[in-house]
Amino acid sequence: MAIYIHQLPHWPKFTWNPERITPLLAAIRSRQGRLLGRMETLGFKLKAEANLQILTQDVLKSSEIEGELLDAEQVRSSIARRLGMDIAGLVPTDRHVDGVVQMLLDATQLYQQPLSAERLYGWHAALFPTGHSGLYKITVAAWRNNKKDDPMQVVSGALGKEKVHFEAPDAEHLEEEMRHFINWFNEDKQMDAVVKAAVAHLWFVTIHPFDDGNGRIGRAIADMQLSRADETGQRFYSMSAKIRKEKAAYYNILESTQKGSMDITNWLTWFLQCLDHALNASSETLSGVLKKAGFWEKHATTILNQRQQLMLNKLLDGFEGKLNTSKWAKITKTSPDTALRDIQDLLNKKILIKELGGGRSTSYVLID
Repeated sequence: MAIYIHQLPHWPKFTWNPERITPLLAAIRSRQGRLLGRMETLGFKLKAEANLQILTQDVLKSSEIEGELLDAEQVRSSIARRLGMDIAGLVPTDRHVDGVVQMLLDATQLYQQPLSAERLYGWHAALFPTGHSGLYKITVAAWRNNKKDDPMQVVSGALGKEKVHFEAPDAEHLEEEMRHFINWFNEDKQMDAVVKAAVAHLWFVTIHPFDDGNGRIGRAIADMQLSRADETGQRFYSMSAKIRKEKAAYYNILESTQKGSMDITNWLTWFLQCLDHALNASSETLSGVLKKAGFWEKHATTILNQRQQLMLNKLLDGFEGKLNTSKWAKITKTSPDTALRDIQDLLNKKILIKELGGGRSTSYVLID
């Protein structure tokens, strides 16, 4: 039977090797400083657009890690509305998307406010507005209350061939475990703020206090602590986007750490390297924001209808696949003839150009 770190006598007194962590941390702090300095040189609107893009990524990718695909336009619209941004092409959103967005914005915009059991309950209720996870009714806005003979386990594999990756503490210990975690999160000012984000995420998902949603809430807690490290509620890099790309490695390092000793050097190393990749990737996002701003500045006096504005923004944000007449008609909820007229108008205005090919295969791209 496996022994987990929460069962060890020194839990949760984590240790690590400073000789391995300090150089990584120094490089990250330097990169963070350069990124935040670069963002400060931008105007209010550009910073707001970069923040919107990163938050949208964070919500989408954190859910994808758990196998849940959210509608990107709904997520973007929900965030924009909550941030009071007046942008074109906002779409209606359902309460589940709004709940996921509400949780992340509460964590990052209000990062200076203390964590509490009530606040975590609110996040959990926002994630599961119907009281169900899929088809199953779960305990919402309260710690899980499973029985000892039905332990909380992280499993994979087909029915009858399940592999247990982790078993969480018994429910009877959760009040004490979470009180200890919350007090540490709010009061420990000695630990480096970035290291604390890594420790907080590991500690929380190891306690696994909820029936479901622990990974997403754990990543929101890490984002909250990274906002404290950056001293800003605006997010200019996405940890969840990088974790999504390294999902298998993420689960592997969590499992090996939770079955290991109180020395979490390997976990901290992985987390810091992932954060470094996220900071590096942010330059691509920033380049896209600047390109988009330049485009709209160039076409400030160009007459465009709402459909054209919507589709041009989609292209500037990184449209997946080929843009053709049928996709335009479907996305804008209009007829193929209207779509073709919209596109032809943009061709005449030298905003779009035809890609190679013809007939039904004709697709269009922005002119650089």
